[in-house]
Amino acid sequence: MAREKLAQAKADAAKRGQLPRREPRRRASGPRRESGDPQLFGRAIRDLLADRGWERPAAVGGVFGRWADIVGPDLAAHTKPEGFEDGEVLIAADSTAWATQVRLLARTLVRRLNEELGEGTVTRVKVRGPQHGPRPGGLRVTGSRGPGDTYG
Repeated sequence: MAREKLAQAKADAAKRGQLPRREPRRRASGPRRESGDPQLFGRAIRDLLADRGWERPAAVGGVFGRWADIVGPDLAAHTKPEGFEDGEVLIAADSTAWATQVRLLARTLVRRLNEELGEGTVTRVKVRGPQHGPRPGGLRVTGSRGPGDTYG
């Protein structure tokens, strides 16, 4: 029954001149596509980034994601990029010694980051040392400590 219906549908389509193609479709010769036509995913993402002006932020995010590949495993183990604004990259170091090391390497880092992002994208590296905030855990005693506390 289903075969008969399929054969009938093909015969009706042949009468209207709407038979399915038997040969593969050829690619269009030009790069212009209609908005509803399918396109390669990579091309669609590049077009979206360009249309919205997100190319530079996406590139910076890519560099942040590949930080260890760019600066090396030793430096990456003790630092991480935390922000990018107005040509300035903020890097957090896990100790004051590593913060000093990054400050000494600042020119080299600017040059290396510009190789990845394009000349003039990064103009300065700002380094932040370790941040000591509130300690986790129980209650803390405030006020003065000394002999009055001991012999209360």
